[in-house]
Amino acid sequence: MGRYTGPKWKQSRREGVELREEGKRALTKRNYPPGIHGPMAMRKRLTSYGKQLREKQKCKRMYGVNEKQFLNYYKKATNMTGNAADNLRILLESRLDNAVYRLGWGTSRQQARQLVNHGHIEVNGKKVDIASFSVTAGMILTIKKSYQEKPYWKDMLPKTAKKEMPGWIAYDASKVEATITTTPDIDITVSMYDATLIIEFYSK
Repeated sequence: MGRYTGPKWKQSRREGVELREEGKRALTKRNYPPGIHGPMAMRKRLTSYGKQLREKQKCKRMYGVNEKQFLNYYKKATNMTGNAADNLRILLESRLDNAVYRLGWGTSRQQARQLVNHGHIEVNGKKVDIASFSVTAGMILTIKKSYQEKPYWKDMLPKTAKKEMPGWIAYDASKVEATITTTPDIDITVSMYDATLIIEFYSK
């Protein structure tokens, strides 16, 4: 199955949380699941399996990852040393499109993915157009010189210069250069989803 291209607000209503990062609020007017039953479709009490499934779906949709990719992240996380749930969080946060989003170069992960896919981003001086590319400490992210004069970047870069950066990214606005200093800070993801439930879902 290919990548989901339908309305994000419908996914937000299904999961019961806001998945869009641009400030739009899908649940303000319609705080109930999508479907023909409308507001009469009350959210049912979930079984333990249902909770694990919904947590997996929520996380997968949040990062825009398909099922096969997500399963591969789980396998990699469990094969790494340390806590598998923390490893999963680190792997997802280390995606290039997520790093671009955390920098503020994209207002959402979806937009950040598009910037990567269209060749706007360079890693250590070389173009990388794979959104799932994993960034590691010491890597330097920049915007391709020929793209920096485009209207989008002329508008976005001054805003990025004022943005508070996550602790694992050092940003030099004068050079339009971001350095990955360490592994991603996973504390900010704790309230987003429960990675332990996701590990339990795949462990069965």
